[in-house]
Amino acid sequence: MSTLPLFASQPSPLHAAYACDPAQTLGRRFPEVDAPTRTAFQRDRDRIVHSTAFRRLVYKTQVFLNHEGDLFRTRMTHSLEVAQLARSIARSLGLNEDLVEAIALAHDLGHTPFGHAGQDALHECTAAYGGFEHNLQSLRVVDHLEQRYPMFDGLNLCFETREGILKHCSRRNAEQLNASEPPTKANVALRFLEHTQPSLEAQLCNLADEIAYNAHDIDDGVRSGLLAMDQLEAVPLFDSFRRETLQEHPHLLPVAQHRRLLYETIRRMLSAQVYDVIATTRASLKTSSPQSADEARQMPAQVQFSPAMAANSLALKTFLLHQLYRHPQVMQMTGHAKQVVTDLFNAYMADPAQMPRGFALRAQVRPGNGHETAEVAVVVADFIAGMTDRFAAKEHERLTGLRLLA
Repeated sequence: MSTLPLFASQPSPLHAAYACDPAQTLGRRFPEVDAPTRTAFQRDRDRIVHSTAFRRLVYKTQVFLNHEGDLFRTRMTHSLEVAQLARSIARSLGLNEDLVEAIALAHDLGHTPFGHAGQDALHECTAAYGGFEHNLQSLRVVDHLEQRYPMFDGLNLCFETREGILKHCSRRNAEQLNASEPPTKANVALRFLEHTQPSLEAQLCNLADEIAYNAHDIDDGVRSGLLAMDQLEAVPLFDSFRRETLQEHPHLLPVAQHRRLLYETIRRMLSAQVYDVIATTRASLKTSSPQSADEARQMPAQVQFSPAMAANSLALKTFLLHQLYRHPQVMQMTGHAKQVVTDLFNAYMADPAQMPRGFALRAQVRPGNGHETAEVAVVVADFIAGMTDRFAAKEHERLTGLRLLA
């Protein structure tokens, strides 16, 4: 009788020495027997895809709210685009594609409803209790809030995946997190205190995130009518590829063909950024020559744009900030979204029983410990952060009788 190959203990010959090796993972928070047909990072990816928080991403939006149109990006489609870009780059650099995919798919699990508007509102609501960080919330989701297994809370992911999920963390929160982490290298808070880097795979996902949202926010902005093609001529990175496209395909000049022109311009822009990251990172790795994943963590960031591409990317982000994210129509909806989150927070703080039973029970902290209000605020923030756009809008209408987001 044949047995299944134990892939989990076999490093891939395609990976470079500086890639994270699933056979050498720093481990999970709770020990588990290896899966017979999957590496540790493949197992993490699968757990993320099957999680409740991941499914909710399809109804959490980026810039445009869920009710504004069916074709705008959601956190789900954004995460898939980041995973695709990151895997393509990882393959060329000899990094671990499975780890990259797991990080990319999980990096937004802690985002609130209503994009950055919801995040900002929840941070303001919880300012007196330490504030809200969506990266830290993503880690809370995979470490505590998912409840799928009989022996532990969370998804019990590998250190390397958790490290990549926690892209940013304030020193204050890192110090608090450090107290609950193991006193070993498998401590995801340590790098924020020692000012070292995460794995190359985590660095790559961070950059792929930027590449993806810059590109798709242009697409969504034009589709919404809030951005016009002639406005984008002011963006050097976009306009160079627009002109290149028109030179090769002049039949795309009429307005009726602008959708094709937009897609082809964005496609070329994406490709140029991907090739730039690959070339720049290869050169950096050749110079620094890390011989292990841990050695790469001790070096300055290796996965990066060239200086010219970094400047072009910054110019694009600045353009989007002023012309799209601060567009009057977006700001109006942002204001409504922030009001929804603020009202929900205040309502649940005043009466935690308005939350579902599991959250309401968590909010029944024992009196006398001096931390009752802060502990309730954490529970309320967990509940609100897990909401989809439409659920938050319905809950707000139920509790206030107001319909701010029709």
